[in-house]
Amino acid sequence: MESWWFGALGIAPTLLMRVIYSLLLIAVVFLPLVSVIAMFSIWWERKVAGHMQSRLGPNRVGPIGILQSIADGVKLILKEDLVPRSADSWLFRLAPYLAFAPVFAAFLALPFGPEFTFEPRLSAGLFWVLAILSVEVMGVILAGWASNNKWSLFGAMREAGQMVSYEIPLGIAILVGVMSAGTLNLVELGYIQGGGLHTWLIFQNPFTFLAFFCYFIASLASNKRAPFDLPESESELVAGFHTEYSGLRFSFFFFAEYAAMFIVGGIQAALFLGGWNDPFGLIGYYHHKWTADPNGVHATGLIALNAIAAAVFVLKALGIMFVQMWLRWTLPRPRIDQVLYVCIKVLLPLACVILLGGALWELFVPRRPGLPWVDYSPWRFGDYGQHHAMGTLVTQLVLSLVGVGLFVSLLGWVVFAAISGRNIKRRLTDPAPIVM
Repeated sequence: MESWWFGALGIAPTLLMRVIYSLLLIAVVFLPLVSVIAMFSIWWERKVAGHMQSRLGPNRVGPIGILQSIADGVKLILKEDLVPRSADSWLFRLAPYLAFAPVFAAFLALPFGPEFTFEPRLSAGLFWVLAILSVEVMGVILAGWASNNKWSLFGAMREAGQMVSYEIPLGIAILVGVMSAGTLNLVELGYIQGGGLHTWLIFQNPFTFLAFFCYFIASLASNKRAPFDLPESESELVAGFHTEYSGLRFSFFFFAEYAAMFIVGGIQAALFLGGWNDPFGLIGYYHHKWTADPNGVHATGLIALNAIAAAVFVLKALGIMFVQMWLRWTLPRPRIDQVLYVCIKVLLPLACVILLGGALWELFVPRRPGLPWVDYSPWRFGDYGQHHAMGTLVTQLVLSLVGVGLFVSLLGWVVFAAISGRNIKRRLTDPAPIVM
C-alpha cells in the first residue's frame, strides 16, 4: 500500500519515511477503525436483540441510541478497576491486553481494497491472520486461571477445549478455499475473484460451497458466539472467564470479541465472497483497466475506486456479523459435551469429506480462468480442458443461482421480521386505550 501512495505522490521513500508512514497509518487509521467497528457492533447487537424481542433497544443517548456505546465506554473508564486479593495480580492485568492485541494486529492484513491493504506483500496473509487470532485464546485462558475463581476457571477450560477442537474443521474449511484459489495471499484472492459473482470462490465448485458453511459454523465457536458461548454462559458461570473483571479491562474483552467477529467475517468475505469485489465485476474490471494504463485516469479515480471497494468489503463482513447476531438471539445454548460432540463426530468428518472432494475436483477438473479479461486461447486447456472448462462454468453459474436464491430468501425473512416486529412493538409500547 505504501509504495502505491508514494508512487502516486511521485516520492522516493526512505526507510525512515516508511517507518513513520506505517506508524501514522496504524495510529490514525487502524486504531480508530477497530474502536469504531467494535462500538458500532456493540450498539448494533443491542438493537438487533431489542427488535427480535419486541423491544426498542438503546434509544436515549444520541439519535436512535447510536452514542450508547460511547456512554458505556465512559462509564467503564470511570469505574473502579478491581483485582481480587487471591488473584495473580500480574497475569490478571496482562490477560485483557493479550486478548485484544492479536485482534488489533489481525486487522493489518485484511484486504479492504486493491490498494487499501496495509501489507500486500504477505504471501501467507491468510495463514498469518489465523495464527495471530489463535493467540487470543491464551488471553481468555489466562484471565480465567489468574482470577482464582472457580467459575472463571471453568469458563477458561471450556474455552481451551472448544477452541482446540473447532480450529481443526475451521482450518480444513479454509484449506478447501485455498486449494481452489491456489494462494494464501489475501490481496491475490481479491484479484482472482474480480470477474463477477460466478468467479467468487464459494461458487467455484460444490465443495467450496459446503466449505463456506463449515467455516461459518466453526467460526462461531472460534469467536465464543452463541450457541457456542460456553466460556461465558451467564446462566451457568455468572460471566465465565471475565467474572472478576471490571472497568476498562472488562471493556477490552468486549472490544476483542466484536473486533474478532469482524475479522472472521472479513476472512470469510475475502476467501469465499469475492473480497472487495462487487457481484458484477465492475470494481475488478476498472481497477485492471486503470492500473494497466496509469496515464488513463487520475489518482483520484483510483482512490475513489478503492474507497468503494472498501465499502463493499465492510458491508460483506457486517452482513456475516448480522447472521452471527441473529443466531445468538435465536438458538438455545447446548451443553459443553454436545458442543464437543458436534465438532468431533459431525463437523470434523464433514470437513474431511469436503477436503477430499475438493482435492479430487481440483485433480480431475481443470481450473478455468475467472477473470473476463484473461485469454481463453486453446493452449491453456487443450480440447479436454476446454470441454471441462465449460462444465466448470456451468457449475459456477448453477451454484451462483443457488447462492442468489439463498440470499434473497434470507433478505426476505429479514424484511418480513422487521416489518412484523415493528407492528408488534407499536402495539406493545403504545397500546390502544381500554374501553370499559
